[in-house]
Amino acid sequence: MVKVGKNVPVQKGKTYTVEIENLNHLGEGVGRIEGFAVFTPYVLPGEKAEIRINEVKKNFAIGELQEIVETASERITPRCPVFYKCGGCQTQHMAYEAQLNFKTQVVKEAVRRIGKLEEVPVHPAIGMDNPWYYRNKVQMPLGLKEGKVVAGFYAPGTHDIVDTDICYIQHEKLVKIMQWLKEKILEHHISIYNEETSKGLLRHVLLRIGFNTDDIMVVFITNGRKFPQGQLLAEQLQKEFPQIISIMQNINTKRTNVIMGDETILLGGQDSITEELAGIRYKISPRSFFQVNTKQAEVLFAKALGYAGLTGGETVLDAYCGTGSISLMLAQKAKKVYGIEVIGAAIKDAWENAKENGIENVEFIEGKTEEELPCLVKQGIHMDVAVVDPPRKGCDKIVLETFAKMNVPRIVYVSCNPSSLARDLAYLTEMGYELQEVQPVDMFPATGHVECCALIERK
Repeated sequence: MVKVGKNVPVQKGKTYTVEIENLNHLGEGVGRIEGFAVFTPYVLPGEKAEIRINEVKKNFAIGELQEIVETASERITPRCPVFYKCGGCQTQHMAYEAQLNFKTQVVKEAVRRIGKLEEVPVHPAIGMDNPWYYRNKVQMPLGLKEGKVVAGFYAPGTHDIVDTDICYIQHEKLVKIMQWLKEKILEHHISIYNEETSKGLLRHVLLRIGFNTDDIMVVFITNGRKFPQGQLLAEQLQKEFPQIISIMQNINTKRTNVIMGDETILLGGQDSITEELAGIRYKISPRSFFQVNTKQAEVLFAKALGYAGLTGGETVLDAYCGTGSISLMLAQKAKKVYGIEVIGAAIKDAWENAKENGIENVEFIEGKTEEELPCLVKQGIHMDVAVVDPPRKGCDKIVLETFAKMNVPRIVYVSCNPSSLARDLAYLTEMGYELQEVQPVDMFPATGHVECCALIERK
């Protein structure tokens, strides 16, 4: 239990009137009571609000909005009826232009505060013409409430499922399939997994769609191999939705928050779907990583390709390459591309994607980037450009150190986390690199997340 000092001016359970000064990186409003920071979701800068204190920490408190006293001009009515209950979105109460400004500011602040870089051009975030129905992938936990199958996102800070019959950030076809499935699961008496007892069969449903191909995949994540209704459900799915070309069962019997297990069984159709980006076709299997916003992925990858500045004679590294989505674009303009990825299934897809598209000047390596990159150095391979698209934790230090030892002239850093990007920028700066510019791209409208692409060059 956190000991709260006598100088803390707020008490848990009490309500205060707070003026909101700005937003933190999560999109929560930041206000102060006698200089003490209070973080509150769903409030905007310039607003005055009645806030109930739910939690008091040593240096800050967490509040819950009770009433808006003075309203900011950027506030709009959320489109989704369960927005304030559901944890899927965080910023639907903000006008879209305000969302873009907020995300630009998050990147600027991270680069300045964490990266210690003051004079850096961070361009305005690139948004979408239509910031709705953009997600090509949904994975929803299932539950039972009052004899009804529910599916949706967890309420913030809990494992309580908020039943979602419509979702404005998912592709409309995926929403319709999920609605249909909830009825069929009940009709076929398929048991639902209970987290507390570890009993029950069906844990999650994962849906994916190729935005530019209309291919759809359905994956049932089950607590065990036996799924007697699986075959019938697969047949009914394909009859009702002809675009569904892949139906799989993934088995996960572990007591874990990790959604998917190691074994996947084909129930109907084929074991993958296809997506197309910038004229390149990509095979996507159940566990493959692929950007969830297809339209904005094209924007992001085009920016990365532009930053790479390829003329046809370069050797390029694509670290954390996934299914080769960036690698194959780079290969069209480079002499040779090496892609490294730790997930074996993604590497398998990457090789098949290269073959499918007739691209031969690319080599994919399975393993951790921090382990495989030094091996390439020992082979005498020199990189003219390094492209990295790491997970949220950012790059391993060894990777960045190896870039410096290899004297890589240009690094293109694609990031889903401005904080880890800024940390890595600070480290690269110490090793003789200079940040040229950063371009935020809004991959996740109505949420607090922002993706960005940075160009870094050797001094």
